[in-house]
Amino acid sequence: MALKSISLGDFLGLNIPPRTMLLAPWLPTSGLAMVYAPRGIGKTWFAMYAGYAVAAGGSFLGWEAPSPAPVLYLDGEMPAIALQERFASIIQSTEHEAAPEALQLLTPDLQPRGMPDLSTVEGQTALEPFTDPAKLIVVDNIATLCRTGKENEGESWLMVQEWALRMRAQGKTVLFVHHAGKGGQQRGTSRREDVLDTVIALRYPKGEDDDAQGAKFELHFEKNRGFYGDDAKGREIELVSSPSGGTTWSWLPLQESTYQRVVDLLNEGLSPTEAARELDIHKSTATRYRKRAEREGLLAKKGGGE
Repeated sequence: MALKSISLGDFLGLNIPPRTMLLAPWLPTSGLAMVYAPRGIGKTWFAMYAGYAVAAGGSFLGWEAPSPAPVLYLDGEMPAIALQERFASIIQSTEHEAAPEALQLLTPDLQPRGMPDLSTVEGQTALEPFTDPAKLIVVDNIATLCRTGKENEGESWLMVQEWALRMRAQGKTVLFVHHAGKGGQQRGTSRREDVLDTVIALRYPKGEDDDAQGAKFELHFEKNRGFYGDDAKGREIELVSSPSGGTTWSWLPLQESTYQRVVDLLNEGLSPTEAARELDIHKSTATRYRKRAEREGLLAKKGGGE
């Protein structure tokens, strides 16, 4: 295909549709995003809820989908029965219900020849009938759906990146789901992040035990193109399963949740220095939180000395 240039004057005169939001403020139309986390922290729950909110025109963790949009969810590894149970739980737990055809699924157990490989031309071509009607494509996850090449080599990502840019040029948004490596960063080459608008990291909270009843994690926006300030601040998020089979999400600004954990540690008898070490925060922050807790009458007893 021949390349095509355009003069600046003609370019400025183009009627390019403005970007709108699929899930405000971090998931725009014609956008590319990634959420990554360690295994078992809840990143698939996060992606499924976000995808369903877009399909339903609903909300998720306070983020709003202005109107319903068609979603394609590419699942690379989950057993069909587990995927079915999770989406049933999501529908039970959300206020807005998506139309039956609004969210389309491709999952391994229903494919006689397995899932296509997005890092090959053949795999991308096989997906075209399903990606064409979609406005949001969730790729869950990179390790199972982008299988050709070596994960830590940037060149191996180029084929997938070209596909993602092609989807963006067609007005579609792609949300990649990925694993974190041993060091806590996204696993493999950092080149994946170059063209992304949004990168979300989910991390285990410091200073707390794992909750066996659900998922609890910190959300950090590591890249936020087009949104700033309070919209881009971290959060502490908890997902709890209810006896009825539904799920409930709750969240706090990360700064506020850290304050509450400092108060808890001080009430257990730790000093501000010990609390700061436990939570990996600066000592002056823990001291400031102790003074605030004293003013608010939240300390059952004063923490230990310095």
